[in-house]
Amino acid sequence: MHNETSAVSTDLANSTSKIHFPTQTEPMAVVDPTSKSSATAAESLRSDPRVAEAKRLIAEAVAEHAKSIDDVRGADDALVPAYQAMLERLGEARGGAPIWPYLSAGLGNGPYVQLADGSVKLDFIGGIGVHGCGHSDPRMVDAAIDAALEDTVMQGNLQQHPPSLQMCERLLKLATAGGAKFDHCLLSTSGAMANENALKIALHHKAPANRIIAFENAFAGRSIALAALTDRPNYRAGLPLALAVDYLPYREQADPEGSTKRAVAELKRLLSRHPGRYAAFWAEPIAGEGGYYPGSHDFFEALCVPLREAGIPIIFDEVQSFSRTSQPFAFQHYGLDRFADIVTIGKITQVCATLYGEAFKPTGPILSQTFTGSSSSIATGLATLDALEASNCFGADGQNVKRHEYFENALNTLVKKYPGLISGPFGEGMMIAFTPGDGSFDQAKRLMGIMYDLGLLGFVCGADPTRIRFLPPPAITTTAHIDAAITLLDKSLALFREPDQVK
Repeated sequence: MHNETSAVSTDLANSTSKIHFPTQTEPMAVVDPTSKSSATAAESLRSDPRVAEAKRLIAEAVAEHAKSIDDVRGADDALVPAYQAMLERLGEARGGAPIWPYLSAGLGNGPYVQLADGSVKLDFIGGIGVHGCGHSDPRMVDAAIDAALEDTVMQGNLQQHPPSLQMCERLLKLATAGGAKFDHCLLSTSGAMANENALKIALHHKAPANRIIAFENAFAGRSIALAALTDRPNYRAGLPLALAVDYLPYREQADPEGSTKRAVAELKRLLSRHPGRYAAFWAEPIAGEGGYYPGSHDFFEALCVPLREAGIPIIFDEVQSFSRTSQPFAFQHYGLDRFADIVTIGKITQVCATLYGEAFKPTGPILSQTFTGSSSSIATGLATLDALEASNCFGADGQNVKRHEYFENALNTLVKKYPGLISGPFGEGMMIAFTPGDGSFDQAKRLMGIMYDLGLLGFVCGADPTRIRFLPPPAITTTAHIDAAITLLDKSLALFREPDQVK
């Protein structure tokens, strides 16, 4: 496992640069900034051999220092006191203790990340799906350096650069590959903002309609409007209800036909009860925070046909699911291209986005943001899209499907080994989860804590039951990494079944 991880990092470091780096024996040409040419001064800077050499040296240094981060390990006792003090200060500064005692040291290697106390964790949650290429990936470092050369740290409404255009066109090309009708792409700094923009577009398009249809156990984000949409009462405690939302039951894996009939019946009841009042149907093709419940073509088609007949816009939230199924978008994975009116993405793409068709283009100035994304997030987002494509993630026989099957089979061995302690697995592609113990939040949190202490990072999702989910980085995860996660989970379950192991 150690050798494979190091080899992957070495291979990536060797393959990332598209610029010829001069060797020590080659002369370092100096660009004359006053010389006249067709290139801009910024283009001359980016092609300056001194920049290329600096990037080569940085890549070499990162690889050298990261290569030892190749397995889980405990904290360095000498670093623990200062680390604990920082955690206490962080809790005071942010108004509450962090969910995990997690402060990154700033370096990792593939799915392994080092914390500031010297410990190393196998990160199979990646900031909830953000690190699509793992940690300290040389392609991300290279792209971030390019972004650091930009004079503008944050791109926005009055300041756009060519990579912003490239990201928009890249996402539109991916989203329309199966026939979906998207013409426009609005970048934004967060998944919540992408979802806010989607709702604004739909509400504006269907005004004065003001109701939304969503699924039970839905999660949309933490703004006031999205808290109203999210089916978690405690997430909107003390907040005004900014939207009127009605909920449908989601697809049940154990009863796909029956659950589909129940959802369709409820949809028809709502359409009859509030005719002309619905501005949008909002759905995650795969329920993320809700518990990793997969959808299906038949389930969504049964709902989308009457929605389309009623003229209700269909929004697919792919902030978590993008890049993790057999196709870049989960709506493509389920063959729902003809129903997609608006789609949102984020997390793994670093910069977030809302895509929509010409028919939904607002007639008023409702879409504008001072910040649409940092130069770094846009650059690393483009590099991530390149990495996903290069890693053969997509296709019916692509790596996302293959690794899901491998992970699923490995989890099934633990289900048999620990009856009653783990059930599942659940999810789709590189979104996989299991239910610990009785499915209570307390049991899931306890096992998550044991996993954390042993060096495996997974995170809770869902309610009744609460599950533990994994979001392995799709661009770099190997079967050896999955084996390592299963070994750590095996050890965690052995401790979890002992009643005195309280976390």
